[in-house]
Amino acid sequence: MRNAVRVALFGGMMALAGCGSVRGLFDGRGSDTQNVPPGNAETSEKIIEKEIYGREGRPDSTIWDIFRAREDAGKVGAVNRYIWNASLDVLDFLPVESVDPFTGVITTGYGTPPGSGRAYRATIYVSDPALDARSLNVALMTRSGPVDGATVRAVEDAILTRARQLRARDGNL
Repeated sequence: MRNAVRVALFGGMMALAGCGSVRGLFDGRGSDTQNVPPGNAETSEKIIEKEIYGREGRPDSTIWDIFRAREDAGKVGAVNRYIWNASLDVLDFLPVESVDPFTGVITTGYGTPPGSGRAYRATIYVSDPALDARSLNVALMTRSGPVDGATVRAVEDAILTRARQLRARDGNL
């Protein structure tokens, strides 16, 4: 019986030890900052953290975060869901090749819009969760090269107009 209690306590302690942070890895005691001159240790630590976490600073999450309220359900990853869905609606004549809602990139293949004989290809980048024109970047190409800026702006305007319509429709619910 004593051995079972010891094994259970040891296993519990090991499980809790896994819930710690990585602070000791990059504070000068680890091998990642030993070859950095003393004046640049803080800078190299920020660079390492940025590479690991995708931002400056360490994550503030714990095991208890699973019980906290989640972020707004209106986001698809880190992009605006209205712009995302409007992009797919407006450019529905183009075959979708890849979609990544976490980075906000939609890549399409060549397709012809109704009433046109020219094939287009698009890459859409939704960079921000705000419903704003700065959140949307569209790159259009034809088989002969890039499309002029007026056409790209017209497509961006159509996507933003559709996004506003989708948001207004959700507001009426």
